[in-house]
Amino acid sequence: MYQFYLNYFNQSRQNMTSSQKAEPGLIARMLGTIERVGNKLPHPATLFAIFAGGTILLSGVAGLFQVSVIHPGTNEVIEPYSLLSISGLHMILTNMVVNFTSFAPLGTVLVALLGIGVMESSGFMSTALRKLVLSAPRQLLTFAIVFAGILSNTASEVGYVVLVPLGAMIFLAVGRNPIAGLAAAFAGVSGGYSANLLLGTIDPLLAGLSEEAAHIIDQTYEVNPAANYYFMFVSTFFIAAVGTWVTEKIVVPRLGPYEGDAKPEKLEDITDNEKRGLKYAGYTFYLVVILLLWATIPVSGGIWDWVPGSGFLRDPATGDLLRSPFMSGIVAMIFIIAAVIGIAYGVGAGTLKSNTDVINGMGKSMSALGTYIVLVFFAAQFVAYFNWTNLGLIFAIKGAEGISAIGLGRIPLMISLVLISALINLVIGSASAKWAIMAPVFVPMFMLLGYSPEFTQLAYRVGDSVTNIIAPMMSYFALIVAFMEKYDKRAGIGTIIATMLPYSVVFLLFWLLLLIVWVLTGLPIGPGAELFYSI
Repeated sequence: MYQFYLNYFNQSRQNMTSSQKAEPGLIARMLGTIERVGNKLPHPATLFAIFAGGTILLSGVAGLFQVSVIHPGTNEVIEPYSLLSISGLHMILTNMVVNFTSFAPLGTVLVALLGIGVMESSGFMSTALRKLVLSAPRQLLTFAIVFAGILSNTASEVGYVVLVPLGAMIFLAVGRNPIAGLAAAFAGVSGGYSANLLLGTIDPLLAGLSEEAAHIIDQTYEVNPAANYYFMFVSTFFIAAVGTWVTEKIVVPRLGPYEGDAKPEKLEDITDNEKRGLKYAGYTFYLVVILLLWATIPVSGGIWDWVPGSGFLRDPATGDLLRSPFMSGIVAMIFIIAAVIGIAYGVGAGTLKSNTDVINGMGKSMSALGTYIVLVFFAAQFVAYFNWTNLGLIFAIKGAEGISAIGLGRIPLMISLVLISALINLVIGSASAKWAIMAPVFVPMFMLLGYSPEFTQLAYRVGDSVTNIIAPMMSYFALIVAFMEKYDKRAGIGTIIATMLPYSVVFLLFWLLLLIVWVLTGLPIGPGAELFYSI
């Protein structure tokens, strides 16, 4: 199966130019321009290296001109620290390794992916997605595909590789246009990236970057990986419903009946071994839920007298759950839960024969992170330099003063950040790379304007998600073109954009409306994560 996908991916590179020529319309020309500009950008790791070097030079210039600001919370005079000095050189050399190894997102991603790797290598994620989609009633088929796409974000790229082609196959098998099924799955997987019922690998990664940026203003501030969970949970059902509506009311009528040459493929049902694996995974999941309830809910009296130590993962001093070992250890929880469920499935399905298979699954997930680790090395240096030089704090205070002078209200300010994020996403595909660049500026700036780091992160995530499906620089965009070419030989970037643009616009409008409601009601966006911040 993966070789099939790879062949189409490679073929898409050869056909992309001719496909664009077949659609010379405004959208295709606009996207062609975006692609050409984006292709001229250096690799994200190179960008961070450039930004780190630029920060060193800028700190020297700022020091030369004696730029300074007044900290609004402490009234302290903040001046830039020049790294273009002997002492600055000493800091760079002596802290380079520490900057890398202590960079918060690195450890959280590596640990979480160890567990997710077991789930993927055992086949659990692929089987669970197929089961969810294939068992849905036909009238709920589109909803099930979009919903499954949103849930697939828990395990990184699984949705792109498995669910997007599966959505097209299912639609074709039931006599509908396969491109509409592909679009519905792609909308859920990529457009719904900021919605989920479960935490995924991106949550601790972004939280670590937000926390690093928040330390520019408040060294004690903590951002937990579940900081956006309430908003994500609510968004899941609404985005699935909205994605279904767009598919049925806009995309399907526009595409019309399928007239291509592709023939329906037989959709293989879940095998007996896979069913047994899902059963084992289900039993394990129920046991994990019981253990978590025991660990987080303190109970006593009656039948509970024989249950010792309940609530042992709460704060031992205050009994609080929000600031507790449970919330602080959420990344460890993701690793443990994903690993045990993946192992249970593998034992039941027979895909994991020994402990060696489990370790190989973890190793496979790590082997794909080579480029990411290089990127993190340069990102860590950039963030450290930005903090040392006080440039992040100076930019934040100056920016906050400028915005305050304009008199931009909280809601227009939030909308502006969402739109900025959406636009940047068109030329820089990596969510973590963009946030590593944006967070050191926007998080402290919005803290000074009264927004919490968690809410600033959420506004960024919404903007990042809604343009994923129309961003040629998104890492899986060429793969989506390849999948579509199977059903439409003339398909290209313009075809993808024309098909996915309605999802992007409607998702943006809906999420902005939901954010406005959240701001007006003042509801928390996650455990211990409020909307607003006061110095």
